Amino acid sequence: MEEEELECPNSSSEKRYFPESLDSSDGDEAGILACEDLELNPFDGLPYSSRYYKLLKEREDLPIWKEKYSFMENLLQSQIVIISGDAKCGKSSQVPQWCAEYCLSIHYQHGGVVCTQVHKQTAVQLALRVADEMDVNIGHEVGYVIPFENCCTSETILRYCTDDMLQREMMSNPFLGSYGVIILDDIHERSIATDVLLGLLKDVLLARPELKLIINSSPHLISKLSSYYGNVPLLEVKNKHPVEIVYLSGAQKESFESVLRLIFEIHHSGEKGDIVVFLACEQGIEKAYETVCQEGSNLNPDLGELVVIPLYPKEKCALFKPNDETEKRCQVYQRRVVLTASSGESLIWSNTVKFVIDVGVERRKVYNPRIRANSLVTQPISQSQAERRRQILGSSSGKLFCLYSEEFASKDMRPLKPAEMQEANLTSTVLFMKRIDIAGLGHCDFMNRPAPNCFSHLPRGVEEAALSCWKTFLHPEGDHFTLINIYKAYQDTALNATSEHCVEKWCHDYFLNCSALRMADVIRAELLEIIKRIELPYTEPAFGSKENTLNLRKALLSGYFMQIARDVDGSGNYLMLTHKQVAQLHPLSCYSVNKKMPEWVLFHKFSISDNNYIRVASEISPELFMQLAPQYYFSNLPPSESKDILQQVMDHLSPISTVKKEQKMCEKCPETTEQRCTIQ
Repeated sequence: MEEEELECPNSSSEKRYFPESLDSSDGDEAGILACEDLELNPFDGLPYSSRYYKLLKEREDLPIWKEKYSFMENLLQSQIVIISGDAKCGKSSQVPQWCAEYCLSIHYQHGGVVCTQVHKQTAVQLALRVADEMDVNIGHEVGYVIPFENCCTSETILRYCTDDMLQREMMSNPFLGSYGVIILDDIHERSIATDVLLGLLKDVLLARPELKLIINSSPHLISKLSSYYGNVPLLEVKNKHPVEIVYLSGAQKESFESVLRLIFEIHHSGEKGDIVVFLACEQGIEKAYETVCQEGSNLNPDLGELVVIPLYPKEKCALFKPNDETEKRCQVYQRRVVLTASSGESLIWSNTVKFVIDVGVERRKVYNPRIRANSLVTQPISQSQAERRRQILGSSSGKLFCLYSEEFASKDMRPLKPAEMQEANLTSTVLFMKRIDIAGLGHCDFMNRPAPNCFSHLPRGVEEAALSCWKTFLHPEGDHFTLINIYKAYQDTALNATSEHCVEKWCHDYFLNCSALRMADVIRAELLEIIKRIELPYTEPAFGSKENTLNLRKALLSGYFMQIARDVDGSGNYLMLTHKQVAQLHPLSCYSVNKKMPEWVLFHKFSISDNNYIRVASEISPELFMQLAPQYYFSNLPPSESKDILQQVMDHLSPISTVKKEQKMCEKCPETTEQRCTIQ
């Protein structure tokens, strides 16, 4: 851009202010020519303000800026683009603007841009910053959506939102048709909502080839993302700056006392710069805040004033940003001390930070399904979290004080932050998945699955050995009955085993997942306890009997009547009744192994991104389906040959014959009413 183009004649503080002479039809010719010379903003058609050009110079200095051309090329040619960048490289603010330019270039024919954030504070602040940089009004062209606050209109081009709000939007708009570009930011935080979106969007992208997905992450997660999405374009943004790292020597001491002592030593040194302290938990923030405030009032005033700022990541607090003008004009030097905890890394936006103190541990809330309660566990942070705390120092040369040894960092810290999906209570997530299942998106290919399969993940070379072991559990009635055989064999082994090690060895020998089977045992025991507590009738399961098999099929159909498929050509091509997708039985299904393809099956899992396989399937009859499936569901099925067959079955099942059949069954088996709550 030429030098003279950076100068803007509009010196007014109001962005949208125009002199009356320019608006008047009888204004002078010079005023009209001055208006015509202004560069217009393509997003609102108004001339750019002088602040736009000032911010543009700042944007061009960001590390991400030099990758703009490469990004736009990849965005045009690919459906998925992954961006690897350190903190403060500019990916959260610049990439959404470039995506908005792309949507503008195609006249928004596929929708606008949405960018997710883990924290609601960052969603709001990024929206405010980007609206300023784009020279548009917040709440119009650029907006944000967070819980209980919507600052958007139907005309909003670029919106920032929390990941849970976009997940919630999928309940009413499963394929997110109002967006042409979706940006998932800071996925290395591994929140539940972000992981769910990553999995569901794999299917949405197949259904909407015009949709673009941009993934912003730290470098530590790139290898996992590449294996998860396959061969997709990757842009790497480097933002390395010299940082002096000081590790603790010797045995680890009481971290809280060490933190306080280090804060005051830095302040007494006279070296200027703000301090950020990462503590283990929010209780530590409160305790440190009280102590530093109390001790800071007794310090030598010539050293300056200590301003203590508690920053709670889980609460709606302001971000830590650069000093405003009033603080800069203050006569007394002020050193700010920010006290925060894990997940507070993304809330630090200030470039005045010169010192970071890291205790190296965090207190995480982990859900225990055995007791159905959360427990607080203190454990080391990950290596990726430690690196992000180093990156807070940004372009300034600062010091990182690690209150742990290098050996602790290399041996005790895991490479990546654990996924929240594997540590949290998933009740609300399960309910959401059941709701989204109505749109055919019930399967979710998580990067880290919350509950492992009872079959172990097989390394290469042992597939045949594992299959021969699994064949011993196959049941001719279907895969659900095969799972019961596996569970019963596990129960018998656990009953006769002399130690837990013997059970684990049995699972290992049969290529079964011991933890998954152990969890099934816990869940069954809890269900049995509930049934006995509320005094429902209970009988021991009669494995192998025809009555037991029929009861199981009835139970499965009552819950999974929407997941029915029919072999339409006799060669194993199963057509779903609900959404007319075609799939084949999984190669490990008992029917595939025995080369027997039933005409009608009820299936448990299906994914259009996994070779179109249906997993865990069992044979059912059309007659049983018509007896148990709700009438509203059948009447709303799309027209098909399968529906015609079911209609014929329903015509034969007249109300009179159905009543007589039920009466006959009651006469033969008067005790069947006592078995409606049988646990398998």
